[in-house]
Amino acid sequence: MLCTRCRIRTAVTDDGLCTFCSGTRPPLPDGLMPTVPGPGGWGVATWPRSPVGLARAVTALLGVVIAADLFAIGTGLHLRGLWQQVEADGALNVYTGDGRTAETLYGIAALSQGVALLATGVVFIVWFHRTRRNAEVFDPSVQRMGPGWAVGGWFVPIANVWFPYRVASGVWEASAQTRPDGGWRTVPRTPLNLWWGAWVVSLLCTQVAERLWERAEEAEAIVRAGGLLAASNVVDIFAAVLAVLYVRAVTGMQVERALHGRAPDGPAQDPVPGAHR
Repeated sequence: MLCTRCRIRTAVTDDGLCTFCSGTRPPLPDGLMPTVPGPGGWGVATWPRSPVGLARAVTALLGVVIAADLFAIGTGLHLRGLWQQVEADGALNVYTGDGRTAETLYGIAALSQGVALLATGVVFIVWFHRTRRNAEVFDPSVQRMGPGWAVGGWFVPIANVWFPYRVASGVWEASAQTRPDGGWRTVPRTPLNLWWGAWVVSLLCTQVAERLWERAEEAEAIVRAGGLLAASNVVDIFAAVLAVLYVRAVTGMQVERALHGRAPDGPAQDPVPGAHR
């Protein structure tokens, strides 16, 4: 049975705690990481908590996002095709019959995208904050932003395309696996960089496409905007797939890091002054 507190190690006490969380563990050999709190900040704990359950929820919700995007692509391209007929001969009335059905389906698709994105965003931020708290336990010296920024950084205009990446960068570095001798083993940041780049591109593409769609009145403009919306949804699917890979990578590293329990011997970096809150 897993420990009821960290959900990582095997429970050994009657109340379901492991030796690490119960405080009954034997003295640690040289090089093992003690459970000491970091330099402070909102939500910093003295032990790592398993991100596995949240990671599974995020992965499932990202699957829902992908499904909603595919639904939006299909309904959007169908509606765009009807407007292409209007552009070609002007004989079709898209506000009756098949046109009205296509508009309704596309509206449902847009609504499902919004709901899926909102639910995924909430759970993802909870997972993101937990991994940041764990990173504070693993190695607080490499953290560039305080734990609170794992949540607040997403809601700061303009800065939200950079602050969360700084948080994620510190989490990645602190969560990197260690070699059997306790030394640092470099883990390429490819999943992190690809996910973040795709997310920023998806965000920009969606904003541009939606603005063009809202302003489009003539058939030609609607057809063009519909094509851009479909393309932005494709980019969003690509970003969601990369997000799954990123979540799995960080979760796997943190589980291995917690089970291994050694502090890396690599050089420490000073955190940005004033970044912790």
